[in-house]
Amino acid sequence: MRKLILIVVVLIAALAFSNGLSASLPTLSKIFLNKEIVLPPEKVKIVSEESVVIDIVEKISPSVVTVGVEQRIINFDPFDLFARPQSRQEEQDIGSGFIVSSDGLIVTNKHVVSVPGKYKVITHDGQKYDVESIYRDPINDIAIVKINATGLKPVEMGDSSKIKVGQLVVAVGTPLGEFRGSVTQGIVSGIGRGITTGSPYGSFAEKLDDVIQTDAAINPGNSGGPLVNSSAQVIGVNTAVASGAENIGFALPINIIKESIENFNKNGQFNRPYLGIAYKILTRDVAVLNDVPQGAYVQDVVSDSPAEKAGIQEGDIIIDIDGKKITEGVNEVATVIAGHKIGDVININIWRNGKTSKVKATLVAAPNQ
Repeated sequence: MRKLILIVVVLIAALAFSNGLSASLPTLSKIFLNKEIVLPPEKVKIVSEESVVIDIVEKISPSVVTVGVEQRIINFDPFDLFARPQSRQEEQDIGSGFIVSSDGLIVTNKHVVSVPGKYKVITHDGQKYDVESIYRDPINDIAIVKINATGLKPVEMGDSSKIKVGQLVVAVGTPLGEFRGSVTQGIVSGIGRGITTGSPYGSFAEKLDDVIQTDAAINPGNSGGPLVNSSAQVIGVNTAVASGAENIGFALPINIIKESIENFNKNGQFNRPYLGIAYKILTRDVAVLNDVPQGAYVQDVVSDSPAEKAGIQEGDIIIDIDGKKITEGVNEVATVIAGHKIGDVININIWRNGKTSKVKATLVAAPNQ
């Protein structure tokens, strides 16, 4: 009898323990499941960012080129003053560019190919091509070079009007003329910046407005290379760096390049309106200090230009063009002229020796730079 009672007690205890364990299992499973699905968020973010950059580079790299030039190097013997100098031809990488058509049209900066010389293009796979022709935009720091090639991979162009400050960007090029296909990563630091570049002559874009600022490392040799978004679309052309600063680079918005390419495709060259003056903007403070009106002080007039034919002289101050008051960074002469077409007649209000007068000028095609 005692054994029977003992067996019953043991069975009841086992049953109670089993029920308690079953009731606690959901709670325990939740705890363990929660521990399994909670991953360190920072680790996931880093892996994702790396993957994006790697994908960008793999997509854009085949369309990025290096621009080189053949230079003549002269060597002198310092120990023999009467020895004949020895010369040799040497190739030097000087800039970057990117392919915009499969048949060999390449975009780079105008300052990369600004001097006469025998230029070459080196593609991602190491193939070298002689540059057959160069077309330079007289307004912007843009040039299109043509090589004899087929089957090239053109870039995909984005929309620079949709750029946001803080978005990821990647710059690709040949920094210092040595390291082909180098990649740097950063963000868009600012938009709508203005930088001084190019020729000071009227309509030659003394100042480039609306450029993109980035902290992606840009060095000499990166000029002309693409600035790319996270979708591997080109949103800018790397153009300049701020002197005396670190991680401040600038790129021309791709929408400007689109307009230039469209202009080029229609005419086979860059046709831009041209006035033909060199000028300096007089700010309000400078104008008040010198008791003259605010505007563009004419420093030089190009011979046989529309400005000269209109009677504009050195020392004149251009107050407004077609009613648009000339002011620094808003309506500069270059900006106003760029908004016109070749053949347009513009009305210019000038100040000379205390008197104002109006003249008319007919814009012509700017000479190829």
